[in-house]
Amino acid sequence: MKGSFLCKAILAIVFCVLAFLLCSCAQPGETTSEGGRRHERALRINQSELMSDIDRLLLLDQPSKLTDKRIP
Repeated sequence: MKGSFLCKAILAIVFCVLAFLLCSCAQPGETTSEGGRRHERALRINQSELMSDIDRLLLLDQPSKLTDKRIP
């Protein structure tokens, strides 16, 4: 009885592992130009975030509320 259950459990585990291996979510690799575009985009976003942080640090991100007159 125990041997039969153990054999069935091992067979079920092997079947699940094979099913996951065959149905994996593997995607084709990216080309060199796609990698370059991804790196350029990351650098552009990082620079934009850095400028936003500097503006917030220097209090340049919001207009001053010291006067009710608009400055052109």
